[in-house]
Amino acid sequence: MPEQSIPADFIDYSANRLDSLHNEIATCLGKLNEEQIWHRGAAHENSIGNLLLHLEGNVRQWILHGLDDQPDIRRRDDEFTLAPSLNSKTAFANLTATVAEARQVIGSLAPARLTEIVDPQPTGIARHVTILSAIYRIVSHFAYHTGQIVLLTKQLTGADLDLTIPRKR
Repeated sequence: MPEQSIPADFIDYSANRLDSLHNEIATCLGKLNEEQIWHRGAAHENSIGNLLLHLEGNVRQWILHGLDDQPDIRRRDDEFTLAPSLNSKTAFANLTATVAEARQVIGSLAPARLTEIVDPQPTGIARHVTILSAIYRIVSHFAYHTGQIVLLTKQLTGADLDLTIPRKR
């Protein structure tokens, strides 16, 4: 692989990975009802609904604000509310729109910008990072919480979701 294509491959992979993770979440939500989506095992745990709010806020702050200079409108504490603040369809629609916009922002980046320093979380602890690092953090963070959503869905439905390569049983 030519060295100059590595940054472009990173950008393409990152945008596509967000999309595939989003699709896994959609599959999970299609197997759950509203009560299951907002279910918490205990007050210290997050519901799938909370994770939808959290992912939307996180992607919006790090990518749309951090990379695309949109206003930072995140209200992180609201993402973890104990009572549902939206219905799950609205929460997922917001996440879907944010992921689509973030994919566009990431996908249209010039590879030379990957080493540019940005401040995606001006009120947080992660300050002044490269665009490459910001993208890597977001994709890995999104994957982490998608895994939690998959696990919670398996627990709530008592079923395998067959999200990976089909396997012999």
